[in-house]
Amino acid sequence: MDATTESNPTKMPPVKNGLLPYLTVGGAVKAAEFYKKAFGAEEAYLVPVDESGRTMHVHLYINGSSLMLSDAYPEYGHPFKGHEGFAIQLVIDDIDFWWDRAVAAGAEVVMPVELMFWGDRYGQLRDPFGVLWGLNAPSK
Repeated sequence: MDATTESNPTKMPPVKNGLLPYLTVGGAVKAAEFYKKAFGAEEAYLVPVDESGRTMHVHLYINGSSLMLSDAYPEYGHPFKGHEGFAIQLVIDDIDFWWDRAVAAGAEVVMPVELMFWGDRYGQLRDPFGVLWGLNAPSK
């Protein structure tokens, strides 16, 4: 946590995009640590874990945008049901750098980076928490 949230744990950091993904994962703190290694995430805020090791809120910054995470809380009507039917799209300039870092951190290659019909280089990775990430960069 940065100094702002440590000194005032109720002050929430700014959201860096108007529409943002809020993921439920099995292990939000572990996912945040993975996203730091794989995608260079910065932790903006973390609600301390409860007695079960879960947290209701993690706020990360990745590539100038916000991503929020939570553990499942089925006892409060918020179960984890898996990740299907969506991908997180990461638009970057240097796809090779981002790709290599994510794969080295443990992301699974789903679709290798290729030059696509729309003119950009694109590939897909799945993180250890089951989230599909599409990496997209302009071709040079």
